[in-house]
Amino acid sequence: MRIFLLGATGTIGRATCAALLARGHAVVCLVRPGAAALPVGAIRREGDVTDPASLRRDGVAGERFDALVSCLASRTGAPDDAWALDHRATVDALAALRDAGARRMVLLSALCVQKPRLAFQHAKLAAERAIIDSGLAYSIVRPTAFFKSLSGQIDRLRAGKPFLVFGDGRLTACKPISDRDLAQYLADCLERDDRRGRILPIGGPGPAITPLAQGRMLFELLDRSPRFRRVPPGLLGRIAASLGVAGRIAPRLRAKAELARIGQYYATESMLVWDGTRYDADATPETGSDTLRDHYARLIREGGSADLGAHAVFGARPDRTRV
Repeated sequence: MRIFLLGATGTIGRATCAALLARGHAVVCLVRPGAAALPVGAIRREGDVTDPASLRRDGVAGERFDALVSCLASRTGAPDDAWALDHRATVDALAALRDAGARRMVLLSALCVQKPRLAFQHAKLAAERAIIDSGLAYSIVRPTAFFKSLSGQIDRLRAGKPFLVFGDGRLTACKPISDRDLAQYLADCLERDDRRGRILPIGGPGPAITPLAQGRMLFELLDRSPRFRRVPPGLLGRIAASLGVAGRIAPRLRAKAELARIGQYYATESMLVWDGTRYDADATPETGSDTLRDHYARLIREGGSADLGAHAVFGARPDRTRV
């Protein structure tokens, strides 16, 4: 197929691009001018995905396509950024690619939209609704935690500092998934009829793991005695409330208030399927074979770390690393 891919320079986007190319698809990627190199074989086009005219002129360029795959996500989750990328850019791309002949779309969404309280969650849900109503054959993929977003505290532990947890470290849990396994799942959605017209929650190989267990795993791999520092779960809520009040006077603080609300959300909500009354690990589907433990071991062996940038909340943001 000829596939138009958005978000190709992020970690999940690059892995998805490589997976699509490996299956023989022609992959056209619209990226920002000066963005990082793409996997070999991808067709690179530079433009502005938030500008509908640029998307059509510089990206689609009057050509025909079979499918749209979007791995777009806002960098911070702040309201303006979220509605620009998670919603408007996605909907604009949907319209442009439908006009270019595409009859199939795969959207990388997020599992946290099942309990929406934040701007980026509402933006993603609005994009999902537009896709469902579009008439295209769609697959909306809602993954749980990414390996990268659970790796932000490795440098702390190397420096002899304690692992930070909210509450007792067992308030939340997830089934983390690797870039490679998620990319293969997204690519499969283009080929499998049983994934069409569906919203698909997905995690990596289980069992579900808590932050406390993640910390213990890291200490074991580093051959160090476990040390934890407990942070009150309500701390970020109090910070968000204070910044929200201050934001009425200083608008620049409004975005910071939203970031604090995002932090509080991930401190208290699991990234598992929500059945309406509780989070259900058994009901959270699994895919792939890569494990978080192997990922941690490789980072430690190679001396690597995870730079989360604006997405770090004490080093841990379950499903909001930039993709």
